Amino acid sequence: MTPYRGPVVDAHHHFWEPELGRQPWLLPDARIPFRYGDYEAIKRSYLPPDLIADAEGFDIVGTVTMETEWDLDDPVGEMEYTQGIAERFGLPTASVAHAVLRDPAVEAVLERLAHIPLVRGVRNKPGQAASPAEAASNPSLLSDEGWQSGFALLDKYALDFELQVAWWHFDEASALASRFPDTQIIINHAGLPADRSPAGIAGWTAALRTMAAHENVAIKISGIGLPGVPWTVANNRIIVETVAEVFGTDRIMFASNFPVDSLTGTYRDIFGGFAEIAASWSPAEQRAAFLANAVRYYRLPEQLLGA
Repeated sequence: MTPYRGPVVDAHHHFWEPELGRQPWLLPDARIPFRYGDYEAIKRSYLPPDLIADAEGFDIVGTVTMETEWDLDDPVGEMEYTQGIAERFGLPTASVAHAVLRDPAVEAVLERLAHIPLVRGVRNKPGQAASPAEAASNPSLLSDEGWQSGFALLDKYALDFELQVAWWHFDEASALASRFPDTQIIINHAGLPADRSPAGIAGWTAALRTMAAHENVAIKISGIGLPGVPWTVANNRIIVETVAEVFGTDRIMFASNFPVDSLTGTYRDIFGGFAEIAASWSPAEQRAAFLANAVRYYRLPEQLLGA
């Protein structure tokens, strides 16, 4: 029962400077429906020194940034900005871009993104129904032929896909994973298991099993906070342990989703919580979830494994 204290790759977080005005939802007067409620506290600059300060006590050796809903007409510009941050600060180690997959001109965007050294994949949120009961009658873009035409180009440019959608759309996502077995899909935020009722957990677990059946699917344990509820081991143990049981420790990655999840807890609350929950795992299993899997999936320098 020894909590992990080794090197960490934070596999999902954000860097931004809202004062640049490139993320519409972070502008001073912006108010969007947000899953954690009031998000005014994160409308501030967040750069590598801020992450390292928040992560004090953890040996952060690499990080993966996620697109930030930057201006939709400039996805390449966001990654050029992020590349500049990496050159200035030494982090991030890799990044995930945004691209509108059903845009008929998306291939030109993907080609340009693929030439930016940091870029490993693309996220394009497909939208989602408000509840499991509405999912069948309100399919997401995952089932849209035009969107799938863009998705089909990812393999050509060696780009992975980051899937952020509620678990009740995993039947659609499973069909996508089956249709495109050569494209790596990485589920964000554990499939968004916000409903912690017995029925909610049962439905989410069944959906996870559907996705775990595909060898080209991995998952990040991140963004699992609850609105208005402090991040605690008691609240989140069932999520971490279920994901690990369903996917196995060789296909999971721990991540902070900072600064967004700073609305639910401190970095120590979250990563310390992961370490406490995983303390009964073998040293190799812990190292995989905190470090080695992220190095493998995001094609990071192997030197990080020796950190």
